[in-house]
Amino acid sequence: MFMGEYNHSIDAKGRLIVPAKLREQLGDEFVVTKGLDGCLFAYPKEEWKAIELKFREVSQFSKDARKFARFFFAGAAACEVDKQGRILLPAVLRGFAGIEKEVVLAGVASRVEIWSKARWQAENGYDDMEEVAEHMASMGLVI
Repeated sequence: MFMGEYNHSIDAKGRLIVPAKLREQLGDEFVVTKGLDGCLFAYPKEEWKAIELKFREVSQFSKDARKFARFFFAGAAACEVDKQGRILLPAVLRGFAGIEKEVVLAGVASRVEIWSKARWQAENGYDDMEEVAEHMASMGLVI
């Protein structure tokens, strides 16, 4: 399970240091793709394979399923960790997420989210957390 929040920066070549705690679980090669809310999602290979299997079970006659599959899979890239613990984030993924320099990596259960720091701060305010928690409780999640 991924957890924690880490602040890093992208170098001029588009490389990002992946924190050791996250690297341990992601492995030496993992998949990064377009995520929701304007961030990127990173998955270990095993989790990615499980997602692929789930998508194979979804009817391809559904327009939404086809559209989401294109969004999710066409934008995906296998990223290898180099000896300095960095990955090269493809330009198309950096552009999608608005990542230029400052980055936040957030462990979110089964994945790591990669955010531009500005977008992270704008999107993840916690002023309404009590309302969100009530909504989650109505969906059956009680902590």
